[in-house]
Amino acid sequence: MDQNQIIEAVEKMTVVELNALVKAIEEKWGVSAAAVAVAGPAAGGVAAEEKTEFNVELTSFGEQKVAVIKIVKEVFSLGLSEAKTLVESAPTMLKEGMKKEDAEGLQKRIQDVGGKVTLK
Repeated sequence: MDQNQIIEAVEKMTVVELNALVKAIEEKWGVSAAAVAVAGPAAGGVAAEEKTEFNVELTSFGEQKVAVIKIVKEVFSLGLSEAKTLVESAPTMLKEGMKKEDAEGLQKRIQDVGGKVTLK
């Protein structure tokens, strides 16, 4: 019996039959179908601090290079030539240590015009 045949057989089962199947599998292999809890904080119960500063890397300017150049020019107060050189050198680090909100805002603006940005 292959995987597709098994899936077809399961699809045809009633809720009562499926429940019996699950119980049989649990008993046969000593497993549980109970939902697995999501892992909690790191060992020791101390939650990791949320990162507040990010490095913003332009990984690609996409098909709208001019739009990305305009955004970079505006956000970083660069001249047109400087912004063009920076964008065309992708992948390149646009800014290090940006506040989370500013980094996410810049990422969204660039992605909205087809560019690709990675926050690190």
